[in-house]
Amino acid sequence: MTADIPTILATSGGFVGGQRTTVRPGPLLDFALELAHPGPLPRICFIGTAAGDQAYWNAVLHAAYYGREVLVSCLDLFPMPNFADMGAHLSSQDLIWVMGGSTANLLALWRLHGLDEILRDCWQSGVVLAGVSAGSLCWHVGGTTDSFGPELRAVTNALAFLPWSNCPHYDGEEQRRPLYQRLIGDGVLGPGYATDNGVGLHYRGVEMVGAVSEVLGAGAYFVERLADGTVHEVRIEPRVLAGADGSEPS
Repeated sequence: MTADIPTILATSGGFVGGQRTTVRPGPLLDFALELAHPGPLPRICFIGTAAGDQAYWNAVLHAAYYGREVLVSCLDLFPMPNFADMGAHLSSQDLIWVMGGSTANLLALWRLHGLDEILRDCWQSGVVLAGVSAGSLCWHVGGTTDSFGPELRAVTNALAFLPWSNCPHYDGEEQRRPLYQRLIGDGVLGPGYATDNGVGLHYRGVEMVGAVSEVLGAGAYFVERLADGTVHEVRIEPRVLAGADGSEPS
């Protein structure tokens, strides 16, 4: 089965620390899979382009689902695509989850390999798109990124499946909130949504229909530039997902 409408979950979380494995799927990842209405054997493909397709992390991601009836795959672009037909593989998934890292590098490589158009087709056909950090920002018009160095900068050429800007890790990195607000105030970015660590934005079509959280007390925010040039921030109280324990996502 697939989502009944193009669906995205853009997050600042997803995995939490595991007792028997390095990480385990947290409530945000479980929620993302639920949105796909999967069959008896759910299919998840992880895309780790933003961190350079690390073989170690591919192993960690497979291990995170040991003991679960979930079919896990990882799409690599280094040293070459590991699927001869990336479109066929991705379109067969219930959920595509994009890992964090360099948003700028991710966008350049996806466009080089045509993955941007493949992912748009998947989204429009009902495969749920989701991810953390770079895997949140990429679906939007642009946002704040550390792709270019420790001083955060704007990225304005993201995929724009969603007509909003985005800022992950709003409470997790000192530069995030002031830079995001300044970029919106200066008109570099349009209005958009930010997430504290552990929070996800649920989009149906291009409408943000609600925020969800795996961390107690964390929030989401809508930020816009008003007619008088001031920047206005509104907190969106997320729904706390089952299994949230108040710990920070890993």
